[in-house]
Amino acid sequence: MELKFDQVGQGPNLIIIHGLFGSASNFRTLAKQFGEFYTVYSLDLRNHGASPHDDDVSFKAMAMDVIEFMDKHDIEQAAIMGHSLGGKVTMQIALNFPERVSKVIIGDIAPVKYPHHHDRIFDGLNAVMKADVSSRKEADQVLVDYIDIPAVRLFLLTNLSRTPDKSLVWRINVKGLEQGYEYITQKPVGTAYTGPSIFIRGELSDYVKEEYFPGIYELFPKAEIVTLENAGHWLHAEKPKEYMEIALNFLKRT
Repeated sequence: MELKFDQVGQGPNLIIIHGLFGSASNFRTLAKQFGEFYTVYSLDLRNHGASPHDDDVSFKAMAMDVIEFMDKHDIEQAAIMGHSLGGKVTMQIALNFPERVSKVIIGDIAPVKYPHHHDRIFDGLNAVMKADVSSRKEADQVLVDYIDIPAVRLFLLTNLSRTPDKSLVWRINVKGLEQGYEYITQKPVGTAYTGPSIFIRGELSDYVKEEYFPGIYELFPKAEIVTLENAGHWLHAEKPKEYMEIALNFLKRT
């Protein structure tokens, strides 16, 4: 599958992979900053952003998309950074294709099976489609019955796009992601990755609990685990300066 991507900067290769319901644009500002030191490729995963849709939402399929992207663009090896779902995809790549990965940066996710965190979000996304809204304001008025946090609604609304007939639709594959959501909750599997890796977790998030640490070290025995203070799950957006400092220090370390 040919993934949509943004490219900026020059230097060693760095691939950035967004989280569920996100896109490459979520990392646009940080990508420019990393671009001062690296050639940065920010990808849209399948079923997200401007990339094609496919009902196979397995980590294996998404990892292969990234490997195919690297092959097409003659990227023999890259550091890979992933947040949330993108973090799990990054882990899958490292576990299955370690020779293609120089370093791994994982944002607020662990290699464990998670409960269903997004059922109400899917309900809200489906409700917007049924409501046949004509503006983002109308869509937000529908979502408010399902999602209390304004920032989360604003994030989701970035996925609305207009068709040629001016109607609003979700550019994410809502049906495919919802039907395959059980796959997304699973843990990546494969042979332990023995290269350098860092797991950055948000202090205010419960996605990377201390009880998950043994599972991290089992698959990533050289992992560093760093806690970003006063940050939640979207730690790179909430604390961009601090996140950037942690990630750059790790990347530059020989």
